[in-house]
Amino acid sequence: MALALTAQQQIGRGTEDVYWRATLARDPAADRIFVYAVRSTGIYCRPSCPSRKPGRTKVLFFRAPEAAERAGFRPCRRCRPRDGAQADPRLDIVQQACHYIDQHRDDRLSLMDLGRRVGVSPHRLLRTFKQIVGITPREYADARRLDRLKGRLREGESVTRALYDAGYGSSSRLYERARDRLGMTPGVYRRGGQGMRIEYAIADCALGRLLVAATERGVCAVYFADTDRALEAALSREYPAAEIHRGEHGAARWIGAILRHLEGKQPHLDLPTDVKATAFQQRVWQQLRAIPYGETRTYREIAEHIGTPRAARAVGRACATNPVSVVVPCHRAVREDGGLGGYRWGITRKERLLAHERTMVHAGATPRVDG
Repeated sequence: MALALTAQQQIGRGTEDVYWRATLARDPAADRIFVYAVRSTGIYCRPSCPSRKPGRTKVLFFRAPEAAERAGFRPCRRCRPRDGAQADPRLDIVQQACHYIDQHRDDRLSLMDLGRRVGVSPHRLLRTFKQIVGITPREYADARRLDRLKGRLREGESVTRALYDAGYGSSSRLYERARDRLGMTPGVYRRGGQGMRIEYAIADCALGRLLVAATERGVCAVYFADTDRALEAALSREYPAAEIHRGEHGAARWIGAILRHLEGKQPHLDLPTDVKATAFQQRVWQQLRAIPYGETRTYREIAEHIGTPRAARAVGRACATNPVSVVVPCHRAVREDGGLGGYRWGITRKERLLAHERTMVHAGATPRVDG
């Protein structure tokens, strides 16, 4: 019997950011992992639902349709999120494992213990978990622990109390990973990025309005939208206390290079970046930067190139969480069946980017070099 998760067991805030990007990208691989609900309509959908996406503040995430319905939401008639929701037996295994991990957050669980609880061998559990979620059970437990830490820090708890409440056995264990996982120390994160200096510039381009933001180390954000307000809101959402200002120096210089790239005048875009990522994300992003201008690679091909041939879905998620679009050309990753797949800034923009690059190469206006 499937062990459905309750409405109270919603996705943690850090994971929500990943799920929101997958929702914007309409990533079909995410359909087996969560559903999203819209407060204003009372409806919940699959991430891949073709309907118009609501504003971020109106969205809640649930791990199963049953949880969304217990919270008072009804299924979308367009994407029918309940149809086939439990058709894949692997999903039941993963849901039970995630539920058990969430309920035993302070315990050190081995694969043997977890496999015994869900009724499968440790090897099958590990393989199934990675196929569905894209990470191992231990990495999932680490991510949930980080979610709890971030939530407590945002609520104003002291760093010491927050780290122990979240399940970290010692402060040294947290701090040794803090910059890679939070992008800063826990104290700075608790203050909403206070002390960080981020400069941004906005300009018109063929895809709408373009925002490029940078720290002193390099580019940290490349966003597309229809309005400046949407761009600025996206930039300030993660670090509300950071010193963010519109500038005429570093960010303006980088935005000029990106505009030239979008026009086909600078196909080789090798800008310094200041982004935090897991080791897996870094490997995917490096492979994306190696795809030649005007060409594409499938998610499976990228997975094979980085030595994880069965991680095509995880590659798709790494593309969806890429914060520096174009600099890391995630638009060049496509589905194996020839479909474009998802794109954080809208499938139309992805289609136009690829079409323009192909046109420039075929016209001989741009040499075929790495982008």
